[in-house]
Amino acid sequence: MSLHKIRLVLARNADFPEGSALHGYEFTAPLKSDGSLDGQEWQSVRPSCRVHRFWLGEDDEYGQLVHHRGHHWAFHYDDMDEQDEEPIFRFDRHRFVPGEYVSITEHDEVQRTFVITEVVPVY
Repeated sequence: MSLHKIRLVLARNADFPEGSALHGYEFTAPLKSDGSLDGQEWQSVRPSCRVHRFWLGEDDEYGQLVHHRGHHWAFHYDDMDEQDEEPIFRFDRHRFVPGEYVSITEHDEVQRTFVITEVVPVY
């Protein structure tokens, strides 16, 4: 099995010129040997693909990595409607290796960029 825990932290932006390790995500997903998302394996390990959103000054949120038709991936939080999900830009085309960037449209409908800081096998 290729499940990995991936940590994303807020990349540099106008509000955080140095980025912020206090704002981000940790999630579990199956990865191929090249670091790309394994969408086929995701189907069989879906319940294990959890997400934890941490944001200084806000309550932590927990949920699932979900996939919709086409190439649409999102973070869906427990007790939340589908329209409130956080879509992830070109998630299926990323390589999940430290130093790479991922863009997520958050609850406030602002797309923010995050840098991958850690990728470790779960088991």
